[in-house]
Amino acid sequence: MPSSLITGNSLLAIDVGAANTRAVLFDVIEGEYRFVASGAAPSTAEAPFKDVAEGARNAIANLANILGRTLLDDARGPIMPGQPDGSGVDALVVTVSAGPAVKTVVVGLLKDVSLDSAYRLTESTYSRILDTIGLHDQRKPDQLIDNLLRTRPDLVVIAGGTDGGASRSIQKLLEPIGLASFLMPDEKRPTVLFAGNEKMEEEVRSLLGSLAASLHFSPNIRPSLDTEDTDPAERELARMFINIRKRQMKGVELLDIWSGGHILPTAYAAGRMVRFLSKVYGSQKGILSVDLGVSATVIAAGFKNKSTLKVYPQFGLGENLAGLLQYTTLEDILRWSPFDIPASVLLDYLHQKSLYPSAIAATKEDFALSQAVARQALHLATQFAQRDFPKNIASIKPTLAPLFEPILAGGGALSDASRPGQSLLLLLDSLQPVGVTTVILDQNNLLSLLGSAASQNNILPVQVLESGAFLSLGTVVSPVISTNYGRPILRAKLTYENGTEARVDLKFGSLETLPLPSGEAGKLTIQCLHGADVGFGPGKGGTIPVSGGALGVVFDGRGRPLDLPSDPVRRRELIKKWNWTLGGG
Repeated sequence: MPSSLITGNSLLAIDVGAANTRAVLFDVIEGEYRFVASGAAPSTAEAPFKDVAEGARNAIANLANILGRTLLDDARGPIMPGQPDGSGVDALVVTVSAGPAVKTVVVGLLKDVSLDSAYRLTESTYSRILDTIGLHDQRKPDQLIDNLLRTRPDLVVIAGGTDGGASRSIQKLLEPIGLASFLMPDEKRPTVLFAGNEKMEEEVRSLLGSLAASLHFSPNIRPSLDTEDTDPAERELARMFINIRKRQMKGVELLDIWSGGHILPTAYAAGRMVRFLSKVYGSQKGILSVDLGVSATVIAAGFKNKSTLKVYPQFGLGENLAGLLQYTTLEDILRWSPFDIPASVLLDYLHQKSLYPSAIAATKEDFALSQAVARQALHLATQFAQRDFPKNIASIKPTLAPLFEPILAGGGALSDASRPGQSLLLLLDSLQPVGVTTVILDQNNLLSLLGSAASQNNILPVQVLESGAFLSLGTVVSPVISTNYGRPILRAKLTYENGTEARVDLKFGSLETLPLPSGEAGKLTIQCLHGADVGFGPGKGGTIPVSGGALGVVFDGRGRPLDLPSDPVRRRELIKKWNWTLGGG
């Protein structure tokens, strides 16, 4: 790396989560940017502090203790820029996921066109959609107004009309929103985003400009019936989310000042990083990032021509946890547990965890429950997200997950798992990847911080990604096949760099591993049996380069979709066996 590209600027990144606030330092070491250290403290969005800046100060103070250098001044603000004595930092960025889901109403003309696009746009941030209003809504205007007054949304997202198209219909939809806003107290009025027919901007301004808390415009997300482009609107929505948080939570305004405006929603920052990586990798396969957080489960996927970002507060592992049962059953969660645990115990756990999301599992049973809940939440989020993946992407079977390379995973449920094998098995069970992929654990939860740092320094994220701050769990081979348990489905030979070989015979229903340490590479020759498909075609094999990781090369022969035995005793024994195979205990 030419020295002219490295200015030596240190960067402090602060992530304000629902349970914890983290302060992470990136700095130049031996000519390249590196992740140096991380300090954490409980978040302070809730009582008694109700000021997120206090948690940020505590996290920075803990980081300063780890580093043995001064980062805060006498007023407990960050020292900027860095001083000759080594105190302070040169730049600061912030990501925010703390706070309640933003109450949102989505407005559009046609169900399968602008209304669907507006819905997808709204899912790119931490929102809870309370209502949708469309052209064919059967409710009368006074009913719509009553509903808006009752729900008191924080945000209204409006789409509709192709560029130069319908305007009268949109005006009809805007009237109840304007009247409802007029009847609300000033401090309760919603923030409005208009992402429809651009020729209506003046009309929208005259109808809603003086009535909304703030009115924002973005390019039309549906410029024609066949075209959808939500990227500019997602950027605007990210800015609006931060402004809404400023109104809702003390301390966000101060963090914005500290960072000089470099503050983003955590999910949006992660999505930006995935978009960047999909361009860097440029492969036929997609890139997948999952984050199992307290506020939400976030699924970001990058493909050759399109990226998707999905934020699901309903699948977060914090205060929304009790609501998980709106989407699944206690039995479906418990099927992932290696222990015989009564449904009533799980129900108690869900309510307790929703009240105390930062509580740590004290027993094996508690840990098993936390992992089972995380599996089901991530599995459901993945199923939801796949509906909006682009068509014609690389896949083995359209009903299964697409082909990804790599899969990046982070969040408390994964970094809490004490062994890499536990994290990998959770991901294999919930994501059910197909073909050949590399699974990388973001054990320091850096991805979103790198996405935010990119706005300040576009070299830093690239060098940190290449530095080993992320843990490669290994290469995973998952053949697509459905057959009888115990039947041979694949043979593989791994050739190491020194010429030695290792072999495996994979039977249906089992997991197998071959050692390949991190930093090493090898060549894997695969022979598929009985029509198994790893991406070369049914029954076809091949030779591919593979890279090492904490668990080497892992072969998942359990079939896709994963079908757990209905007999509870046999199922629990199998789960224990799979855990044992991957070193999960």
